Amino acid sequence: MGKRRSSSQLTPLELQIMQVLWEIGPANVQTVQSRIPGSPKLAYTTVQTMLNVLHRKGKVKRVLRGRAYEYQPVLTQERAEGHAVRDIVDRIFGGSVEGLLMSLMKTRQLDPRKLRKLSSLADEHERSEKEKSHGDD
Repeated sequence: MGKRRSSSQLTPLELQIMQVLWEIGPANVQTVQSRIPGSPKLAYTTVQTMLNVLHRKGKVKRVLRGRAYEYQPVLTQERAEGHAVRDIVDRIFGGSVEGLLMSLMKTRQLDPRKLRKLSSLADEHERSEKEKSHGDD
């Protein structure tokens, strides 16, 4: 039996719905339904159910506007990406970020140019963190 998905992890359909909300901001069920790619279109009730699930999980908040709820993301895209990456690193690479990076290099998804850019970003992040910690003194 597989490991149960953490409530911080989004299912593929939840992720599609969240991507719509991150892109357009607060929206009702009909607007979200119309923006989800694919054919045939998802049923209105399916999108409504998934938005209610996301609300129950605390990923979106809702406000009644007239006769329909308007849903707004609480979970940021950055935080969702962080959860997804951590999950992949933990499940596939045994918690080793180096393992992930080596795999990306072996499969040529991370070439030397991208690696230099990544290194530069890491240096920039490290400098920023040092400045923050010295500002706390």
